Amino acid sequence: MASRTTRASASPLFVPRKSDRRTARAARHQFAAARDQARHAARPAARPTAPGLDPELRATYPAAGRPGPASARGGRLKLPAHRMTTATASGAYPFLAEGGLGAQGIYIGRDVHAEAAFTYDPFALYGRLDGFTNPNILLAGIIGMGKSALAKSLAVRAVAFGYRIYVPCDPKGEWTVVAQELGGQTIALGPGLPGRLNPLDAPARPYGVSEEDWITEVRKRRLLLLGSLAKTVLGRELHPMEHTALDVALDQVVAYAEANGTTPLLGEVAYVLGSPERLDAALGELSGRLGHAAEDLAHALRRLVHGDLAGMFDAPSTVAFDPSAPMLSIDLSRLGGAGDDTALVLAMTCASAWMESALADPSGGRRWVIYDEAWRVMRHVALLERMQSQWKLSRGLGIANLMVIHRLSDLLAAGDAGSRGRALAEGLLTDCSTRIIYRQEADQLASATALLGLTGVETQAVSALTKGRGLWKVAGRSFITQHLLHSRERELFDTDARMGAITRP
Repeated sequence: MASRTTRASASPLFVPRKSDRRTARAARHQFAAARDQARHAARPAARPTAPGLDPELRATYPAAGRPGPASARGGRLKLPAHRMTTATASGAYPFLAEGGLGAQGIYIGRDVHAEAAFTYDPFALYGRLDGFTNPNILLAGIIGMGKSALAKSLAVRAVAFGYRIYVPCDPKGEWTVVAQELGGQTIALGPGLPGRLNPLDAPARPYGVSEEDWITEVRKRRLLLLGSLAKTVLGRELHPMEHTALDVALDQVVAYAEANGTTPLLGEVAYVLGSPERLDAALGELSGRLGHAAEDLAHALRRLVHGDLAGMFDAPSTVAFDPSAPMLSIDLSRLGGAGDDTALVLAMTCASAWMESALADPSGGRRWVIYDEAWRVMRHVALLERMQSQWKLSRGLGIANLMVIHRLSDLLAAGDAGSRGRALAEGLLTDCSTRIIYRQEADQLASATALLGLTGVETQAVSALTKGRGLWKVAGRSFITQHLLHSRERELFDTDARMGAITRP
């Protein structure tokens, strides 16, 4: 006999209208139970549990997911839109810091935003980082913010990577102790000191360069140096006749030195310039005119021989260049107290020329050349021309030039807008793929922003940087880095020791 399908009946749930409250409540409970019974009867039978499966491990919800509108299934979930300004969003959702420049390189310190180690090596970044076109570096910061400590720590740590360090001009004598600690060499120049450097020394000819080409290159460098010295002392550009006189005088001195197996000297060039008969004899067509045109040149170069710089650059070099030394610095601190900045600048130029000529061999390995207190040469166009030529040769010679100044406005002191001096100074900045900016005063922010193209956030950060913290702009990428020093480095690089000393009676 076929079984009948059980149906839920609601007939017993109907109660008279005038029933009491208890009867109505019981009827509602019965109605809910009948509804649940009908719902379960309409569902398909559950799948049998797989044999051996623990019933306690069954899914909490069916395969279709949790039922109800809260399941967020079916694409029906609608959340209210939340709108905010970018100023609010920048605080609610901070930007993500990038991963830095990689782990290869010299350890600098801590990346403030990424909370990771920050390393830097211009030679490792060249060719690997897009937009990194040269290894030159600009370091700017006001006094007391730690830029000098950064330059010295870069030098010390670079030696561990096999690089050699050269400081062609040390106006304060701060690099002497660093060179001594590294086992390097220091050449002290000044009135009464025995050290002599001949800026007209000819370096060894690099491998692969013909003798004729090298003679032409050495002559060009010597003429550029002599012209720079003369223009710095005279404070003007040289006239065409003066250029001719300088060429003739140098050629005569070089010919005489080669005939006698000696080296040309600045004093000999000044003597020929002061001898009209020798200049007139060299050029018959200009006889009687060339000697007169060279009078100012003779007096300008005489300062290096008989003036306040006598005894430093007017004799053969007493120190030979040692390419195997880890560090070499030239101490010019004896020239800083006279109050005449031109004398120090001339000495810096001669010392730099001597060292740069020794570094002309591209097979000499990778080297750092640090120009400390470079702001002093910004007011002299002739010296900027020499520095620019050295900047252009950095890649071919394997040299990373580091220029240290106080303010970005030092670059603007080279001349008025549109002048050649300003163009040369801005060109040096352009040829630096790395710009390290320590704290700048409020009145210097405008020039820093204009020269470096800083954003509003970067400008605000530069004005609030603390000691040892700087903005690194490397090939267009920006980092805020906290420079970290070892205790021995902090003791070695302390330039504020005298300020902190207490004198007791």
